[in-house]
Amino acid sequence: MGKQMTALMYGWIIVLGSILITSLILGLLLKLTSMNESVLFWVTLIVGLLSLFMGGLVAGMKGKERGWLIGGLTGVGFTLFVVLVQYLGYQQGLSLEQALYHLGYILAALTGGVIGVNLTNSSSGY
Repeated sequence: MGKQMTALMYGWIIVLGSILITSLILGLLLKLTSMNESVLFWVTLIVGLLSLFMGGLVAGMKGKERGWLIGGLTGVGFTLFVVLVQYLGYQQGLSLEQALYHLGYILAALTGGVIGVNLTNSSSGY
């Protein structure tokens, strides 16, 4: 159980770190260029999916087993974090549209976890 929790923490750190870094970059691009918000929507959606996929991938590689569970928990943990910040910080619930996006994020992390476990198992001779 300890190995899975460590893997989960690595996944969450990757997700939050990559989202914070790309948010800073996108904020600078918005400020310094003529990028409009319709482009920003698609960029942030893709960045979110890639970040969750990478977090699930790293968690799966560190956990080395049950990649679907570790990846799924990585995505669910991120979703719970966002829902808590949104509810406690802004007094807003989760809309249906946001729930669908977060379902996609969870699936991306789950897929990353499965691939991460299989990458470590294939490289170790199994």
